[in-house]
Amino acid sequence: MNSGDAFGAMEAQYIGRHHRHEPRENQCTSALVKHIKAPVHLVWSLVRRFDQPQKYKPFVSRCVVNGDLGIGSVREVNVKSGLPATTSTERLELLNDEEHILGIRIVGGDHRLRNYSSIITVHPEVIDGRPGTLVIESFLVDVPDGNTMEDTRYFVEALIRCNLKSLADVSERMAVQDRTEPIIQ
Repeated sequence: MNSGDAFGAMEAQYIGRHHRHEPRENQCTSALVKHIKAPVHLVWSLVRRFDQPQKYKPFVSRCVVNGDLGIGSVREVNVKSGLPATTSTERLELLNDEEHILGIRIVGGDHRLRNYSSIITVHPEVIDGRPGTLVIESFLVDVPDGNTMEDTRYFVEALIRCNLKSLADVSERMAVQDRTEPIIQ
């Protein structure tokens, strides 16, 4: 698995357990990590909402789900202008609330990400003595005609980095609000 990031032992263990993609010829894969200064329950509450990716994904303007939010549900996502796409159709492949794992597959849309699938996992950790979260997102995708494997990996990693940064920003704001709420007895 290739990534621009060096992984520590804990990250490598989680990647080996949950993020095994087997690329075929003309496919690329990678995994990215983000350490978030917010507890797992807050981060997972955003990640697991297959029906509301716009809560933290800055390129999503609208999402409509067909199905009951179970495995196999499909969402139609509208993408904000500025990206080479306007829609994406995505199916929920995996949702495990105990282990905090979400998997999706893109099944349609007006973009060049063919045979794209991703897995995102959320793990508790301690950051600066407080509850924190390690988030890992990995993907597998076809390399489009006319693109190199490196260009494709760079493009998808840039989108994921942006989403993970936004997830951290939103989660950390929520965590600060949680800590500053008055205790009512």
